[in-house]
Amino acid sequence: MSARDFARRHIFHNLGLKIISLLIATGLWLAVSSEPPSEVAFNVAIVFQNMPEDLEISSESIPSAQVRVRGPERLVRRLQASDIHEEIDLAGMKPGERTFDLNKSQVSLPDKLEVAQIVPSQIHLLFDKRVTRIVPVRPRVVGTFVSGYSIAQIKSDPENVEIIGPKKSLDAVESAITDPIDVSGLISRTTYSRHAYVSDPLVQVVDTHPVRITIIMERAPLTSAPSQSQ
Repeated sequence: MSARDFARRHIFHNLGLKIISLLIATGLWLAVSSEPPSEVAFNVAIVFQNMPEDLEISSESIPSAQVRVRGPERLVRRLQASDIHEEIDLAGMKPGERTFDLNKSQVSLPDKLEVAQIVPSQIHLLFDKRVTRIVPVRPRVVGTFVSGYSIAQIKSDPENVEIIGPKKSLDAVESAITDPIDVSGLISRTTYSRHAYVSDPLVQVVDTHPVRITIIMERAPLTSAPSQSQ
């Protein structure tokens, strides 16, 4: 193919459309670049990358960061918090305390926007080893018993559940309790379905299926009045 044929096929073919497209792109670039800069602040979640499988963040609350973004007004107005990502790499992290600097280079943003400031500039986190344990289920019974009745037996199916979380938190857990079971007016054997949970938010019950709780009530035996001697 000669140079003239190449130019005719790849350069001059639809030349008018190509020129119009170039003019439109140039006009958009000039419009955006000539806009006065604007700034907006978003509270964004921090994304932890490469978390070791045997590690847990044991801090009671995971901090977020306020990222202030600057750029052309048109782009700033369209920006959403979901477009911004503050990322921290946890590869090779070990149990203990660690302070992280929140740098502008860790923030992922759309093109033509820049980070003006991050607040706070540091976060402090606690890390602990992830462990599992088996703990008994403790049904939580509430309500007022019928006069003369009491609980003869409580059965849980399953009797135990597996929990997972930071080692320090699990060491303090003695049992998993159920949602309340109201036995007001109960005089017979009844089975309920209730979820078991641990109050520590860092600890999770592995099996999320409800626990079957069977409560058996019994009537106290009547005692005869002692006979009086003649």
